[in-house]
Amino acid sequence: MQIAYRAKDITEAHIVAGLLEAEGIETHVSGSFLQGAMGEIGTAGFSNVHVDDEDYYQARQLVEDYEASLQPEQRITHTDTQLNYHAHGFLLGLALLGLVLLALLGS
Repeated sequence: MQIAYRAKDITEAHIVAGLLEAEGIETHVSGSFLQGAMGEIGTAGFSNVHVDDEDYYQARQLVEDYEASLQPEQRITHTDTQLNYHAHGFLLGLALLGLVLLALLGS
């Protein structure tokens, strides 16, 4: 599977997944379970729409049409590097929180 779309939040990921599924492309949305971990804060960088390798080209064409239909202020402007930076920062924060909790419980 390949990532056909990196959404700004889980809602947009499901919208794009629905668009692709309406065209007969099977999808998988990742990041759904992280919404509960983050609460009401958006999980930027974690919500992705995955498609099978053989559907990737068609899916990207549909995604590009979707992105072209958005108003400029609705478009996602961050790059994959920025998304990975936020994802890694979140995971590092969770790891540090876990270490602090272990230290407190161990003493």
